[in-house]
Amino acid sequence: MQEPKTMNRTEWGLLILLSVLWGGAFFCVGVAVDELPPLTVVLARVGIAAMALLALSWFLGHALPRGISAWTPFLVMGLLNNVLPFSLLNAGQTMVSVGLASIMNAMTPLFTALVMASFREERLSAYRVIGVLLGIVGVAVIARPDALSEDARLVGIGLCLSAALSYGFAALWGRRHLADVAPLDSATCQLVSSTLVIAVAVAVVDRPWTLPMPGVGIWLALGALALLGTALAYIVFFEVLVRAGGSNVMLVTLLMPVTALLLGNLFLSEPILAFEITGAAVIGLGLLFIDGRVPRRVARLIAARPVARRRR
Repeated sequence: MQEPKTMNRTEWGLLILLSVLWGGAFFCVGVAVDELPPLTVVLARVGIAAMALLALSWFLGHALPRGISAWTPFLVMGLLNNVLPFSLLNAGQTMVSVGLASIMNAMTPLFTALVMASFREERLSAYRVIGVLLGIVGVAVIARPDALSEDARLVGIGLCLSAALSYGFAALWGRRHLADVAPLDSATCQLVSSTLVIAVAVAVVDRPWTLPMPGVGIWLALGALALLGTALAYIVFFEVLVRAGGSNVMLVTLLMPVTALLLGNLFLSEPILAFEITGAAVIGLGLLFIDGRVPRRVARLIAARPVARRRR
């Protein structure tokens, strides 16, 4: 059993980039599910992203795996990291707001830490428990007006929490079976696998050829969702997974609500209120505990003080 890795500046930068990409993905999904069924949105998301990454892989000279056994790890990862959580989140966003869905998704680090500890992959240290709980408190403070509204539905919340649990198992699977795979290959192969699986479900359930043609705004949302919120995001995701481990990469879900607030303020002139700033500060404190660097330094300073006094 290993201690979770302390992330460096590059890994934190990649994690922040990932939070921007996936924070925007929640907005794109919210736009798309107004006109399209949730499973069809998932198919468009993973299908377009898979085609983009296949083209990039071909251009860079990457070869696809051969044989069923070589594809099996990517198929399982696609189910746990794409098909199940995307479908659950998209269905949940038909019942709850974009903001509330992202808040429920912020439970992912807690689920991931518990899954990793249950399967003896990472230690569930006291610092990580405190940090995750602080992060959850922070996103709860940010979500307070939305979470207490009459429009929030228990079913939608349950679906979003189930997606967060699926992401936790995806982190475990990726840690065990894809740690030595190049990020581009991991992202491409899991998206190809996901596309094949979800295409069958969409053909049976949604029958998309019977749906009216979506408008330009929906196509733009789907394009951004697939190319930025999925294709590029998964390259970054697997890079952080390989560099920093499963529990650390799932910290992105604590950052996404903060990202949404900043993007709304910059591009939609939405005000950032006092309780939102408070929530962001609590999340930042939680991330410091989860990272472990600051608490360990404080503990060492406290432990060193009596020694210094004795020397005097």
